[in-house]
Amino acid sequence: MTREVIILGSGPAGLTAAIYASRANLNPLVIHGPQPGGQLTTTTLVENFPGFAQGIMGPELMDQMRAQAEHFGAEFLQKPATSVKLSAERKTVVCDDQTFEAKTVIIATGASAKTLGLDREWELMGYGVSTCATCDGAFFRNQIILVVGGGDSACEEALFLTKFASKVYLVHRRDSLRASKIMAERVIAHEKITVLWNTGIAKLLGDKKSGLTAVILKDTVNGSEKEMPATGLFYAIGHQPNTDLFKGQLEMDNNGYLVTTGASTKTNIPGVFACGDVQDHVFRQAITAAGSGCMAAIEAERHLSGH
Repeated sequence: MTREVIILGSGPAGLTAAIYASRANLNPLVIHGPQPGGQLTTTTLVENFPGFAQGIMGPELMDQMRAQAEHFGAEFLQKPATSVKLSAERKTVVCDDQTFEAKTVIIATGASAKTLGLDREWELMGYGVSTCATCDGAFFRNQIILVVGGGDSACEEALFLTKFASKVYLVHRRDSLRASKIMAERVIAHEKITVLWNTGIAKLLGDKKSGLTAVILKDTVNGSEKEMPATGLFYAIGHQPNTDLFKGQLEMDNNGYLVTTGASTKTNIPGVFACGDVQDHVFRQAITAAGSGCMAAIEAERHLSGH
């Protein structure tokens, strides 16, 4: 059986694509890995997704989006895709011992924030530890916040967080920032920001009940350690798009993000569309991912109508 559309990924982009595709009677199959719902399942309260005046918990939002897609007939398979062949008119997706064929494929596999690999890191994710200042900064009003990183993204996040925090510490393992000169100058000159040079994070203190309470800082030159109270820690050391599956088939930029054409979700292969964080390294928001998921489903439907 050749399906009209297969959607890879079940975050806001994939689920929105599933809602639109199922309402268009395309009977989409959504294939996703062990973390259904994407990055939002690792967050707590989401206050910036329209329609929820009091906010909504990230996992609950994703459960509701999935239920909405299922209500209109979307089918789900929790089994990671192991290989794909996209160049032919009929595309194939292999999941271990199962092979699926489709006329169109929507890729919404997202991106994973790079972390430090510390103990309790994922336990405290959403409980003081975050990878998105735009998403979570408002939860830390008048608190002490640490930002890890030394590039433009880290500087941008540190500057953004000064709107809320009483104090922002930029933790950088070297003695100079990798950021552009103008961004570095803004950070160093800001009265609310202090750069902790030659410093790394060695340990996180706290638990889900109390949240993050402090971190152990480590001097990268002499190895000495000290405890610093903090209720917010933001990672700004980059993201890794989940695109290994498509190497050699789809066009990517230098950082591995899928390249789409102009303002559309079309990739370099007809009938293959990409949406959400897998092709968006700028905004990386649930609402922008959902919007591009809508676009991908509409473009897939139009592609099918034209063929």
